[in-house]
Amino acid sequence: MTALAARRRHPFALVLLIALGLLATGALYAALAPRPAAASTASASDIEQGHKLFIANCASCHGVNAEGSRKNAKGEVAGPSLIGVGAAAVDFQVGTGRMPLTFPGPQAMQKPNTFTDEQISQMAAYVASLAPGPAVPAQEAVDGSKGDPARGGEIFRVNCAMCHNFAGAGGALTRGKYAPSIRGVDGKHVYEAMVTGPQSMPVFNDQNITPERKRDVIAFLNTIQEEPNASGSALGNLGPVPEGLFVWIVGIGALIGCAVWLGSKAA
Repeated sequence: MTALAARRRHPFALVLLIALGLLATGALYAALAPRPAAASTASASDIEQGHKLFIANCASCHGVNAEGSRKNAKGEVAGPSLIGVGAAAVDFQVGTGRMPLTFPGPQAMQKPNTFTDEQISQMAAYVASLAPGPAVPAQEAVDGSKGDPARGGEIFRVNCAMCHNFAGAGGALTRGKYAPSIRGVDGKHVYEAMVTGPQSMPVFNDQNITPERKRDVIAFLNTIQEEPNASGSALGNLGPVPEGLFVWIVGIGALIGCAVWLGSKAA
């Protein structure tokens, strides 16, 4: 007992105890942590063609090995590293026309896409081959007809409406950025945006929002886009600000006009 007590008081006993605790924590995390998305399973020819397209259209900003560009004197980065972003990020950014950039700015603007679906798939395959990352979702995962719009509406109002507006019409953010309108956006791109977090958007991985719940959000967006406007005009679905402005300019303006007309008649 005396020898055991002496070992406990040894100056390295606490260090050894901490090391054993860290080792046990690391082993448990390795065994129980969720597995990352699988690396690309595309054919070698698709990856090769995607690499050629990448060099021709993306490497000037993102680097020849997709490692990203260095900061300039102002601390600005022309293009971030694409290692680990996955095929979903490429499919979203290129498929919606945001990439390649037309000109640098606070946010990549959506424009008509200049690549075919095959070319986008090849570039996505190349980027996915660099490191594991979110994959392009299967058709079933983005089929809104199989989702629950009521449950999707709850998720949307809690996680998305503060930026994208209650009806998905978008809204302004800080420093020249904005949350774009997601009305009429393809379900695949909605799903990809959630798992990759483009621009200022946070990432909603499968631990935050499960694939089934993501499909519910897509079902909700499809539902509100199909709803008729009971008042006749949605005024951009931007809420009380344009509606109040319309009332002040048109409604009160008409009342003032009537008052002036009646006053001139009485005179």
